[in-house]
Amino acid sequence: MVQLWPAALAVVAGFVGLIWSADRFVSGSASIAHNLGISKLIIGLTIVAFGTSAPEVVVSISASLRQAGDLAIGNALGSNIANISLVLAVTALIAPLPIQRHLLNREVPALILITAVSGLFLYDSRLVNWEGWCLLALLPAVMGLLIWTKRNDPKEIDTHVSELGKKAAIGWFVLGLALLVLSSEILVWGAEQLALAAGVTPLVVGLTVVALGTSLPELATSVVSALKRHQDLALGNIIGSNLFNLLAVMAIPGILQSLSMESEVFYRDYFAMALVTGLLVMAIFVDFGLRREKTGTLNSHPAYLGGIVGSLLLICYLGYYLWLILSLR
Repeated sequence: MVQLWPAALAVVAGFVGLIWSADRFVSGSASIAHNLGISKLIIGLTIVAFGTSAPEVVVSISASLRQAGDLAIGNALGSNIANISLVLAVTALIAPLPIQRHLLNREVPALILITAVSGLFLYDSRLVNWEGWCLLALLPAVMGLLIWTKRNDPKEIDTHVSELGKKAAIGWFVLGLALLVLSSEILVWGAEQLALAAGVTPLVVGLTVVALGTSLPELATSVVSALKRHQDLALGNIIGSNLFNLLAVMAIPGILQSLSMESEVFYRDYFAMALVTGLLVMAIFVDFGLRREKTGTLNSHPAYLGGIVGSLLLICYLGYYLWLILSLR
């Protein structure tokens, strides 16, 4: 008989440890890079960007090594669903989200392409080694795309990290990385125990508890930014995070061990992710089209995602969870 309370406590402790250690890891890493003379542009698009997805990445590695790769797949898909239909939706309900023009030319097409490739790999309910390596191999190209996009506008890069001395930076880097690994082990163990106690698969726990938990920092940050009217970067950051989840978080389990999954992974979970991604992409292009039709130019009238889109995405999020619950009966 699985003890529920120790497992729940492990999950909570793992989340707290992941959030705190990821922050320390990013601060240490960025400070080391700064001390080495690396530009803020590169720091923001690599170290800081990785740091926001560090919990998902380390959980993915830990789950795969514990033969729970389906939990890692659920974490990647569930995090992407939550990022768009919860984090982005709630932020848009609080304050309209500006749409940078370059999103239509670079990041959005990249997201469409990577989402399609991921679906192609998941269609047979398997993720084998070469497919995982293929996804991971696309990551440098996407990072290069982001750097190329934002090289002339460094104001769009989030580099709000404290600058530490060399010894402090190395110390926080080592401590943060160690606690990331430890916290992920605790979290994955607790999640597995919860799945066993509830009679569900680790995939479902990854899609729900783990995915929502690893998205809570993004939700809190986005809400605070929206309340302070600093939501300019929210849309670009969410797209970047979702790309990273598909190219790294989902790729790792396939690289470490070929996975066979339930058919619902594609027909339910991937479909839900593709649906909210498609709705977001359509909303971005429709808003730009309407803005151009009304004004003839987008320079003085920037496009925004507002409450209507946010409400629709949030309804999709609630609908997905209802679908998930009904499918377990």
